[in-house]
Formats: sequence, structure tokens, C-alpha cells
Amino acid sequence: MFNRDEFESDKKRTAKEQQKDSKLLKTARDFVVDSDKHGYGYQWTWLGLPFIQLPTDMLATQEIIWETKPDVIIETGIAWGGSVVFSASLLQLLGKGEVVAVDLNLYDHVSQQIMSYPFSNRIHLYKGSSTDASIVAKIKSHIKAGQKVMVMLDSNHTHQHVLGELRLYAPLVTKGQYLVVSDTVVEDIPQQEHRPRPWGPGNNPKTALLQYMKETDRFELDEYVNSKLLLTYSPDGYCRCVKD
Repeated sequence: MFNRDEFESDKKRTAKEQQKDSKLLKTARDFVVDSDKHGYGYQWTWLGLPFIQLPTDMLATQEIIWETKPDVIIETGIAWGGSVVFSASLLQLLGKGEVVAVDLNLYDHVSQQIMSYPFSNRIHLYKGSSTDASIVAKIKSHIKAGQKVMVMLDSNHTHQHVLGELRLYAPLVTKGQYLVVSDTVVEDIPQQEHRPRPWGPGNNPKTALLQYMKETDRFELDEYVNSKLLLTYSPDGYCRCVKD
């Protein structure tokens, strides 16, 4: 007879065990590094829109949203819109909630595609810098008293920009909800010569998150989520809010 409690317990145990397997961890990291040279993370879509993430990160985020059932999901970084539609479609299945997203380079044709879905009433898009005071004020206006708020940061990946986002948006995350900081893997891999970027080792989302975690005691790294994700762009980027 299947025992769900035992099944879930086994999952947590094996997730911890795989984190002790140095050979496995190296294989996973090598895959992330080598596959990125071929644009592997650009291969995926959600309901037809590009979703620039690894499938495992998408699935982990789905688990988080389904478990915690946020009322508001704030996303910085829209790109082609797949992530926004992904979050909104899950909220549609939950029967509640809205996604508020911002991007400095939000193109009209991308906005039109995002807002063409039958659940677009759950989506609010803003064009501008995620750290601009007027944009932050507009995003905050969507949050009502008592609502559960989740935040996902995936825009400019420099240390200073992400740290600024963390200081602005992490305080909005409510107890029991998640703060997800994307592309923390940049700290753990060699400089990307094939795709030059203004960020790299020593200057990236993980260095910003590490600094921010010294400034607050409201968040803890989710041990289980971060342990089970071998193939991920966001190692140690899944944080649960543990205090009001």
C-alpha cells in the first residue's frame, strides 16, 4: 500500500544525500555550464511564450506556488513573458491572485502577447526600472492588507541592482511565502565568455543575496528545495520568509 507520508520523507532524505555526492554535483554543474554554451535555457516555453529557465526551476516554482497559494506574485524581469504567463496560469487554476511584473525593456508586441490569454485579468505589467521609486509605488498599490505576497527577482543580475531590488521587494514578502532570486549560479561558474555580460563571479545575484541575508533575519534558505535542485540556475536562491 502506498504511504504518502513515507514517500515525502524519502524524498527529503534522498535530496540531502545527493548534496553529499560531490561527483553528482560536479556533473550537474558541468551540465549547466556546458549546455549554456548552446542556449539550453532558451529552449523552453510555457503556453507558447519563451520561458528562459531550466525546466527543473520551472517545476520547483510551480510546487512552491501550488503549496503556498500567494495572492500576489511580484516579478522583476519579463523578457518574452513566459514566466508571467506561467505564474498567472497557476493562479487561474488556484482560482485567485494576480501577477505584477516589471521590465525596463518591455516591448509592445510582448505585452500584447502576454495580455492575449483568457486569464490576463490576473496580470499587470509595468515598463521601467524595477528600482525606480514610481514603479515600486505602483507595484505596492496592488497589495491589499492581509494578502500573501511572493517575490521573484530575475532582471539585471549585477550585485548592486539585485541588492537594490532585495531591499525594496523582499520586505513585501509575507510570512510563509517565498523570495526567489534567479541566476545565483553566476557566482559558481566561470565567466561566460560566449555571452558577455556586465555580471560575473563576485558581482551577481548570489553575492547580493548573501549580503542581504546579513541585513535581515526574515528569511531562511529552503533546505529541501535547494537540495533537490541539481540542474538549476538558482542554487540557494529559494528563500522562505519565516517572520512577519
